[in-house]
Amino acid sequence: MSKKKAEMPKISDAEWVLMRVIWQRKKATANEVVQALEGQQDWKPKTIHTLLRRLTDKGALGYEKSGREFVFHPLVEREQAERVHSRSFIRRIFEGQAVPFLAHFLEGEELSPEEIKALKAILERKLK
Repeated sequence: MSKKKAEMPKISDAEWVLMRVIWQRKKATANEVVQALEGQQDWKPKTIHTLLRRLTDKGALGYEKSGREFVFHPLVEREQAERVHSRSFIRRIFEGQAVPFLAHFLEGEELSPEEIKALKAILERKLK
């Protein structure tokens, strides 16, 4: 009998902000997340605590109790979450078609020569 693969939790825009902090740090207390976002987000600590609870409820974060604090850690990998959510976006907005998405995105962006070179390298690898 095969195990069903766990679904990627749906992560809101606000929750992505917290996930990026925790992915970068590998683990963090609620107070460390609050400090990391100070000056970047106009959120009260209670808002951040609520978002952390939602992320744990969704299965995106796990935690361990350390003294009086909870230490949060990611239960999903950043690259996997980005891949799943970007595919979902392309399916919803561009009917699953990557070319119209890329064309639309790239036409509106100013890209450096280095970024263009990196994109060309990705496309070249796809041809092989």
